[in-house]
Formats: sequence, structure tokens, C-alpha cells
Amino acid sequence: MFKNKQENMAAQDASNSSNIIGKGTVVEGNIETFGNIRIEGKVNGSIKSKSKIALGQSSFVEGNIVAQNAEISGEVKGVVEVSDQLILRPSAIIDGDIITNKLIVESGATFNGGCKMGVAQKDIKIGPNGQTKPLETKKPTTPTTSESKAN
Repeated sequence: MFKNKQENMAAQDASNSSNIIGKGTVVEGNIETFGNIRIEGKVNGSIKSKSKIALGQSSFVEGNIVAQNAEISGEVKGVVEVSDQLILRPSAIIDGDIITNKLIVESGATFNGGCKMGVAQKDIKIGPNGQTKPLETKKPTTPTTSESKAN
């Protein structure tokens, strides 16, 4: 009983935290956080946050992004999955699919991929037992005909 209450309080404190990956910094691997994160450097891996992810103009992410809210001014190569609101600033470059509830695309932003909006997303899970994959967008398949030979 007390352990769950302490874990909830720790998670709530963590969601109020802010993290910064500065310009010139390169991170190899996945990042998971309860709090906000601002990235100005390069990340080779996926980023997951229960709060907001902000990517500055100098940022580059090669991996998937999962967050409640996101504001992108840099470059992303991967799936961007945002449960609430995604803002693409004029300098944003997205090479990958977007899954979000609300999308704001400012003039000048570049987006190459598919987009699903209004998709109800499950709670973002963080930690070893909370491994979740972003929703996968299914590409339409063309029907094929098969011929059978009778002997």
C-alpha cells in the first residue's frame, strides 16, 4: 500500500522535472522520462516522455518519438506519436509517419510520411515493465491473384 503511494509521488515529482540535451551533444540509445525534455543536440535512438518533448532547430533525432505533447523545430527520421498536440515549426523536417490527436503545421515545415489524426492513444508507459511500441501505420496492400495448376 505505501509502496504504490510512494511510487506515484515519485512519478509525479519526476513529471515536473526538465531535461536538456545541449547543442553539440550526441546521445546513442533510447531516452525515457516522465518530465519535459528539450533537445538541441543529436539522438540516435527513440525518445519517450509522459510530458512534452521540444526539439530545437539544431536537433536531429534518428528514432521514434512518443510523447503527450511535442514541438519540433529540428529534424526527425522516424515515427512521431503524440497523444495530445504536435506542433511543427517552420524549420521542422519530418521523415516518417505522424500519429497525433491535434496537428499544427506552420508554413515552411517539411513532412514526408503518412498521418493519422484523432487516434485515441493508450497511456504512455515508461520503465522496464512499460515497454510500448508506437502505433504502426498499415500501408494499403494491393490484391494479388494466384493461379493454381491442375494436373
